[in-house]
Parts: sequence; C-alpha cells; structure tokens
Amino acid sequence: MEQRHLGRTGLRVSRLGLGTLTWGRDTGERDAADQLKTFWEAGGSLVDTADVYADGGAEYLLGRLLENLVPRSDLVIATKAGSVPHPDRRFDCSRGHLLSALDASLRRLGTDHVDLWQVHAFDAGTPLDETLQALDIAVSTGRARYAGVSNFSGWQLAKAATWQLAGIGRTPLASIQMEYSLLQRGVEREVLPAARDLGVGLLPSSPLGRGVLTAKYRDGIPQDSRGASEHLAPFVAPYLDDAAGHIVDAVVTAADGLAVSPLQVALAWVRDRPGVTAPVLGARDARQLGEALSVEALTLPEEINQALDDVSAPVHRYPDDGWSTL
Repeated sequence: MEQRHLGRTGLRVSRLGLGTLTWGRDTGERDAADQLKTFWEAGGSLVDTADVYADGGAEYLLGRLLENLVPRSDLVIATKAGSVPHPDRRFDCSRGHLLSALDASLRRLGTDHVDLWQVHAFDAGTPLDETLQALDIAVSTGRARYAGVSNFSGWQLAKAATWQLAGIGRTPLASIQMEYSLLQRGVEREVLPAARDLGVGLLPSSPLGRGVLTAKYRDGIPQDSRGASEHLAPFVAPYLDDAAGHIVDAVVTAADGLAVSPLQVALAWVRDRPGVTAPVLGARDARQLGEALSVEALTLPEEINQALDDVSAPVHRYPDDGWSTL
C-alpha cells in the first residue's frame, strides 16, 4: 500500500487507516484479529482507536493483538483522549485529565508509546494553551511520537496549530481527524484550507458516509447493518434522506461504468482529495475490509471525479462566493 507523510512531518502512514470504533463491543477478538491481519498483510500501517471506544475495550483488544498477532513495530498506533462519559460534561481536555488518560491508554495497549496522540474534541471549558501543553508533555516524555486533534472547527484548528508553531519546544500538530465523505463535505469550507496552509494532514473518518455510500441502504435497512443497530442507527439516520440518495445514485452509476463497487468509488474519491492523508475505515468484518483495501489499484478518471464533485457540492455562500457589500 502506498505510504504518505502525515502533514508536514516525517511520519509516514498507509494511505488507508483501520478504525476500531466497534472493537470490544460489536466486534469481538476473532473478527478484530482477522481485520488486523488482513490490513497488515495488505501493507496497512495506521490503526486508529480512542480511550472511549467500548470504554477502553477497543484499546485493550488492540493491545492483545499487538502482543500475539502483528509486530508493534509494523504499525502506526493512533489513539485519542478528551471525551468523557459524564452527563454534565462531554469533554475534559484539561492537562491533568489528558495525561492520566494517555497513561491509561498505554497500559491497555501494552506499549510504552503511541505514534499519534490526538485530542478528541475542542473543550471550551479548558484554556486551549493548557490542552496543547499536554501534547507537548506527552511528546517530550516519549509517551507519544506525534500529536494531533480531532473534531475542531476551522478557527479552532488555526488557533491551535498557529500556537504550536509560534513557540520554541512546542509540538507542531501533525494531523486533524474529521468526518469527510461525498455525503459530508463541510470540512472543505474552513477546516481543510486551514489544515493545508498549516501543514496538518487530514484523516477522514466515516469516509463511506457512515456506510450509506456502499449503496446497501438503497432498498431499505439490512438487518446486519449499523442502521439496524440499536446504538448506531441514530448515527446512520441523518444520511438516509433524499439528498443523500441522489449522491448514492451517482456513485452507483460511476461504479457501474468502471465495473467496480460503489464502496470503491466513494473511497477512492475521498482518499485522493487534496490535503487528505488517509481515510480511516471501520469495517464489519475482514471480507468487507478486504473489498475496501482493493481500492489501492483504483484511481478515478477526472471526468468521474468532476461529476461526483458536482452532484455532492455543498452550498457555500458568503463569504466563500466572493460576494461583497462594497
């Protein structure tokens, strides 16, 4: 699999990443092992997790597989911290919480460092410089090799990345993880331009539009899909409207013309967008993951890229359209 630099750093990662959102909950150890082995054998290296996935179960499961299945040195392990399961506070990005969470992640993963440590979301209740200081400490103490953020708006990313670049000894942001697909192109307004300007690599999550871009929901909700899952159905539902349906139809048309699957078309589109380093895939099983990994050989023709751009184009007006009151 082709390797890409993560942002403006020397870290190289596979141009597709493996996500572990369902590991330890919907995905058991055997299926997780099959996925990781399939990914590794295809040349994949970037594996993304978080301390809140299955309440730490995903990290623990990944740690077991690193011990028994795949060499730790062959993988780029990325995890996240800052989300908290608390009824009154969704995020805690205080220095104390973040560093304690990192230590707990390292114990579950069975490793002395992670390759990429990411702040899971912006915390308005904590001064940003305090949050970023935790990243500096993690890197300076060897517990993390690189640092990034996730779910930041454009101004939040620009402020954080600029702050890190402005001081000697601070850790430049390597990455930002955000949802990005043909069904969700909101990052193109401010986040992606900021990331490209500041040398921050984009790691798209949900690159298949929460599974909808595979076209499996065109005729209803399959019983074995996330859309039929009690805890994941609300996650899929926003992309089952008529607007999304028109985009899925275009993806299917393109796939038929190229004799490939809709999944491959949608994934190739986002993988090759300017500023993207590696979409992060969440697969149900190794067979589905294998189909996604086969996109390595596919590059979409320019006319198909343009057609998909046109049918999925978000509406950005002032100030993006250059309109002025002057």
